[in-house]
Amino acid sequence: MLRGEFESAGEQSPEEVRQAYGEVLAETVESVGVDTVVTRSGVDREVVGSIAAGDQPELTLEAAASVLAADPDRPDGETIELEALDILLMGMTTAVVDVDAVAAGLDDEMDPKEIQQKVEGRYPITLAEYAAIHQFLETR
Repeated sequence: MLRGEFESAGEQSPEEVRQAYGEVLAETVESVGVDTVVTRSGVDREVVGSIAAGDQPELTLEAAASVLAADPDRPDGETIELEALDILLMGMTTAVVDVDAVAAGLDDEMDPKEIQQKVEGRYPITLAEYAAIHQFLETR
């Protein structure tokens, strides 16, 4: 989700990439504490506890960015989210693929319009969806 943290995304499955995101989230919760993350992020305590336990709860990119932003050494959640979306947009540009190609590469799990709306931040994107798109683009 942040530049440089997931350089091997193209060498992993989407599930492994999602797992790596979960590990970074868990490290953040461990370093600042569940209470702090809940207070600073606004994410439900049960979800934060699940992250701390190493589970992979369904999260939106926005919620994950809020969890990461609970760490005072990281930027605010909106910045993290926008940077993560920029990674996808830049990946599409660099790989010279459009949303139709991404949809086809994801076996049409999402339609092109949905992908475009999610990558542009106009519609919520889950971490699993983000991981799938990120991994696909890194393989190009």
